[in-house]
Amino acid sequence: MTLNLPAGLTASATVAASSANLGPGFDSLGLALALYDEILVETTDAGLIIEVEGEGAGQVPLGPEHLVVRALQRGLATGGADVPGLVVRCRNAIPHSRGLGSSAAAVVGGLAAANGLLAQADREPLTDAQLIQLASEFDGHPDNASASVLGSAVVSWADAQTTPPTYAATRLRLHPDIRLFPGIPHVRSSTAETRVLLPAQVSHEAARFNLSRAALLVVALTERPDLLMAATDDVLHQPQRGPAMPASAEYVQVLRRCGVPAVLSGAGPAVLALTTGAELPAEAVEFGAANGFTVTEMGIGEAVRWGSGVAVRR
Repeated sequence: MTLNLPAGLTASATVAASSANLGPGFDSLGLALALYDEILVETTDAGLIIEVEGEGAGQVPLGPEHLVVRALQRGLATGGADVPGLVVRCRNAIPHSRGLGSSAAAVVGGLAAANGLLAQADREPLTDAQLIQLASEFDGHPDNASASVLGSAVVSWADAQTTPPTYAATRLRLHPDIRLFPGIPHVRSSTAETRVLLPAQVSHEAARFNLSRAALLVVALTERPDLLMAATDDVLHQPQRGPAMPASAEYVQVLRRCGVPAVLSGAGPAVLALTTGAELPAEAVEFGAANGFTVTEMGIGEAVRWGSGVAVRR
């Protein structure tokens, strides 16, 4: 039986950005970045009000098609609840259309905010497994979503034999010596637009290469960061996407020539450098600045947090 929630309930969620693929781990490996969106929601008697500050302000839709609202309603429905009206306030720090998982973060944040409302209605909150499943259903793969749900680095997978497909993930403990340096450009890119550049079929040789590198990357991320250069090599998606974002592709090569393991972040155009060094080489810093990349060190992101009222919890 669906429970109609009363007006006046408040909930919040804080959700991290994410970088997916990490080179060879196409649609399966990802990690969370310490760059967060915040969502505040309040139930009302009727209507829908959406306020957006920061990234996406004046650009994203302010109606029921908004990703946070869609995810929030999906979370409430899964928990057996509904609400006649909502005020949704989004404070966004994650850049949109840069390959940093902004869409996945919006979905995970909306689902997590639903948990804050469900908790006040004596309904069981959604588990991490449910958050990953529901969030992944929005775009069909769980790499960004699971990183935003679980934090740290993740391995995710899907079972397409079920309807809907079953999505799952497990968290990795990132080696403490690894430092993250995202390079975020001013230009944007669409995952849908760059995904069509990928071939429908690949050779056994290319598949074998990426399988070995993806397996090695799990070892490099958790135990042997000295292997990151070899482990982040890829032949399945980055070379194909490079022509659509030449500055990003060249920046990856500049970093790697300087001895810094680097990859496209998700579908790009952001670039992610993973290093155990103190700073990036001067050549790489200069190239980034000259080509419109904002490059700063960023910590590993935490798991999504949600709460009722002002209290945010895990």
